[in-house]
Amino acid sequence: MTDTRTAPYAALLLRLALGILFLAHAGLKIFVFTPAGTAGFFGSIGLPGWLAYVTIAWELVGAVALILGLWPRIAALALVPILVGAILTVHGPAGFFFTNPNGGWEYLALWIVALIALALTGDGAFALKPSRKTGAR
Repeated sequence: MTDTRTAPYAALLLRLALGILFLAHAGLKIFVFTPAGTAGFFGSIGLPGWLAYVTIAWELVGAVALILGLWPRIAALALVPILVGAILTVHGPAGFFFTNPNGGWEYLALWIVALIALALTGDGAFALKPSRKTGAR
């Protein structure tokens, strides 16, 4: 049975953790690899370079939406394609374990499950734009 008193805080914790992770990954692409370097990497694996800029923006907007609670259920689902793309293009061929050379896909799969769990759970406490169904604040 779901504890309706604490479930909104569990969703908040999940929302914040996922948002911070996406913020960190966008930051990695901006400050460490640089946007141009990320575009170059995308090109080296057969993707259009401009997709790197879209990915960085998508991660930033999604991270902020999750952290602030702006339509977080939609934001969570909208971030899944980035991770699926990373599995299909880079991490999938490296095998399951993330400790494999070039990183496997286990971490990304767990991240996808967490995003889907958040979408199913609800917006959580202190969401700036809670859905009508959860009404959690």
